[in-house]
Amino acid sequence: MTDSWARARDVLAAAGIPPDRLARVRPLGGGTYNTVEELGLTDGSRYVLKVEPAAAGLSHENRLLVGEAEFCRGAAEAGVAAPRVVVLDGPCLLMTLCPGDPWDDSLSVAEQVRLRAELGRQVARLHEVAGPGFGYPTGALGPLVPDWRTAFTTMFGAVLDDARRYGAPLPRPADEVAAVTRTAYDALDEVTGPRLVHFDLWPGNILVDRAGGTPRVGGLIDGERMFWGDPLADFVSLALLGDIRKDEAFLRGYREAGGPAVFSASARVRLALYRAYLYLIMLTETVPRAAGPEHLRWVQERVSPELLAALDEIIDAASS
Repeated sequence: MTDSWARARDVLAAAGIPPDRLARVRPLGGGTYNTVEELGLTDGSRYVLKVEPAAAGLSHENRLLVGEAEFCRGAAEAGVAAPRVVVLDGPCLLMTLCPGDPWDDSLSVAEQVRLRAELGRQVARLHEVAGPGFGYPTGALGPLVPDWRTAFTTMFGAVLDDARRYGAPLPRPADEVAAVTRTAYDALDEVTGPRLVHFDLWPGNILVDRAGGTPRVGGLIDGERMFWGDPLADFVSLALLGDIRKDEAFLRGYREAGGPAVFSASARVRLALYRAYLYLIMLTETVPRAAGPEHLRWVQERVSPELLAALDEIIDAASS
C-alpha cells in the first residue's frame, strides 16, 4: 500500500466511511496546485480527494481547500452543479465526483452555444449567494472586511508583493503596475454586497456531461480560489485572454437568470482591474511553481500582452 492509500483510508474514516471499502486510488490530471485523486469504493461509489501542498506558493495560496469547501457550500445553496463536500480534514478535502469531462474542442458550434447559455444561467445563480464580508474566506490575507475596496486592494497588493519577492517576469515593473491600478480604485466603491466569485472558470474547470446524449454542464469544479467580492470578476476567467462581451450565448443565459451584466464605464474599469489581477497571478506563479520553458514562453506571449492591455485600458479611462 502506498502513502496515497493510507491517506485515503484516514480521510474516509474521518468522513465516517469504513476505510476497508476503498478499492481504488487514481491520480487525476488537470490540477496545477493541489494533489487530486479519485477514490473508488467497493460499492461502486466514487469520490474526489484533494490534498494541499506542504508549502504555500503565493500569499493567498494558504488553506485554499477551506475556500473550496466554501464554494461547494455556496453552489449547493444556489442549486448549481458542483461537487458536494463530504469532509474537510486538515489539508484534505473529500468531495463527491461530478459527471463529465473538461470542456474541450470536440463540441460542435451548436452544442457550445447551448452550453454557454446554460453556463450563464448557472453562474448567475452562483452570484446570488451572499457572503458575510469581502475577501478570501481562508484568512490567508486577513479576516473578511466590510468593503470591497479594502479587500481587493489587499488582494492586489499581496500578489504585487509576491511578484517583487519572486522576481516574477512582469512586462512592467511592479511599482508601475501599482501606480496605474491605484488610479482606478474609486470604481471599486460601487460594489456594495459580497457575492460568491469562483474566479477560475476557464474551460478546464467546467465539466461537460454527455451521458444523456445532449451535452450539459456536469459541474463547476476547482473552486479553491473563490472569494467574496464583485461578481463581475468572474467574467475574466470565463473569457480567459478574451472579452466576455463577445460571448453572446453566455450573457444571454446570465441575463435570463437575472444576472446584471451591464458594462458601464465604471464596470469596464473594474473589469480591467480584475483582468490585471488574474494575469498578474498567472505571471507570478510561474516562479514558485518552477514552470518549464514551454509554459514560460506561452505566458510571455499570451498573458503579458493581456496584462498590458488591461493597464492601458485603465490609463485611458483615467485620462478621459
